[in-house]
Amino acid sequence: MLLNEGKTLVDNLLSTLPRLSDSRRVVIAPPFVQLTQTASQLNGHEHIYASAQNCATEKSGAYTGEISAAMIKDAGAAYVIIGHSERREYYKEDNATLLKKSDIALDNGLQVIFCCGEPLSIRDAGDQNAYVEGQVKEGLFHYTPEQLENITIAYEPIWAIGTGRTASADQAQEMHAHIRSVIAGKYGPEIADNMSILYGGSVKASNAAELFACSDVDGGLVGGASLLAEEFTGIINAMVQA
Repeated sequence: MLLNEGKTLVDNLLSTLPRLSDSRRVVIAPPFVQLTQTASQLNGHEHIYASAQNCATEKSGAYTGEISAAMIKDAGAAYVIIGHSERREYYKEDNATLLKKSDIALDNGLQVIFCCGEPLSIRDAGDQNAYVEGQVKEGLFHYTPEQLENITIAYEPIWAIGTGRTASADQAQEMHAHIRSVIAGKYGPEIADNMSILYGGSVKASNAAELFACSDVDGGLVGGASLLAEEFTGIINAMVQA
C-alpha cells in the first residue's frame, strides 16, 4: 500500500468509525514507512492507536535496515505486533527471538500484541493445544503480572489461512479458552480474565459477530479485510455490539 492509499484508507475509516467505549480499542498497523503518517492522522481520536508490524531484536547498534522499538515509539506508535505467523514462518523467528523483541518493546513503553498459532501439520496431529501452550509459556511466562497488563495475545490458526480450510467459531473458542487457562495456571484467574485474546483467522464483517460472541474471543487480528474501510468498519461495529 502506497502512502496516499494508506492516508485515504485511514481517513475513510475515521469518517465511519463508531463511538468507542473505554473497553473497546482499534489498532491500525501500517507498513513502517506509513507509521508516522498514520499516527498523526489518529492523533486526537479516542481509543484508536497506531502499531508497528514488527521490531528489531536489538536496542541499538549497527543493524542496517532494522527498526528499533525506540524508533517505533518515536514515530508515534503505541503498539507493536510480535511473532506474526508470517514472521515466524518466512523469517524463521523462534520463541527466543520473539522474547527479545517483546522485552525491548515493553522497555520502550510499547504495548505488545503477541501472536501464537499452530500450522496444519500440528492441527492434523491433534497437538494444537500443547503447541500453542509452548509458544505462550516460552514467550510470556517470564513477565511479572504488571508487565503482562501491557500484552495482548493474538491466536492465528495458520492452518486456516490460505489453505481452503476454515476455522469455526467453536474451534476459535476452544483454543482461546485453553490459552486463557494456561495464563490462569501461572498468574491466576483474575489476570487471565482481564487479558485480551484476539482471533486472527480470516476475520471479516460476515463472520465477526459470530466470533466475537464467543466468551473467550475478545477481538480480532484482521488481515486483508482491514484494507477496505467499509469491511473493517463492519468488523469494528460487530466488536462494539458484542
